[in-house]
Amino acid sequence: MSVTHMILIALAGVGAGAINAVVGSGTLITFPTLVALGYPPVTSTMSNAVGLVAGGVSGTWGYRRELKGQWKRLRWQIPASLIGAGAGAWLLLHLPEKVFVAVVPVLLILALILVVIGPRIQAWARRRAEASGQSAEHVSSRKMAVLVLGTLAVGVYGGYFTAAQGILLIAVMGALLPESMQRMNAAKNLLSLLVNIVAALAYTIVAFDRISWEAAGLIAVGSLIGGFLGAHYGRRLSPNALRAVIVVVGLIGLYRLLAV
Repeated sequence: MSVTHMILIALAGVGAGAINAVVGSGTLITFPTLVALGYPPVTSTMSNAVGLVAGGVSGTWGYRRELKGQWKRLRWQIPASLIGAGAGAWLLLHLPEKVFVAVVPVLLILALILVVIGPRIQAWARRRAEASGQSAEHVSSRKMAVLVLGTLAVGVYGGYFTAAQGILLIAVMGALLPESMQRMNAAKNLLSLLVNIVAALAYTIVAFDRISWEAAGLIAVGSLIGGFLGAHYGRRLSPNALRAVIVVVGLIGLYRLLAV
């Protein structure tokens, strides 16, 4: 590997780690970079998932304060993410990549729509809860069930093709939970990290020789730094600014996916 390629991959890792901490679609930087440098798509996906674990750790640690008070719900979401990630990793190892990638643009469009209209959905749910005499912060068992199923579905997606899973998680939680953007972002970082860990372990065990460990190592170093930077500056953004960043990055990712 040339020095130029090493620098490009490491810089892509920094950018991906920062964006994952704030939004959750950093793979849309590292995956195309690896493909552009000549790595096969499946190798790029696996190497990327392994490398971005480090960035997920730093991003989650940076948002640890916002995780407080969410564990009652996360105890259900975490198993859903783990099971979904395992299923998604199995799909990547057994199905043609193009089968699932064809669905990605549609999912991303739906996610961006939910991110935009999320505040209106939350306001409607709040008014309905108050009209029925319930607390505006109440999450019904039906909503919790839908949330867990949505988290499971995003876990499958993330285990197969990690790009934009954070946007999908924010969209699902934003439509169902009376939480702030920053707190949902913290939960998203944790759940995405778990999905990446499961996927990375599965790829390492089953397809060790198909991973580019040089590329994965460079992405790991870069994303570790990027995750700290993203968490530091991301929590300073207002809810509307954070939502705007998510939409912009999502649209750029959608363009890049459609342009492939």
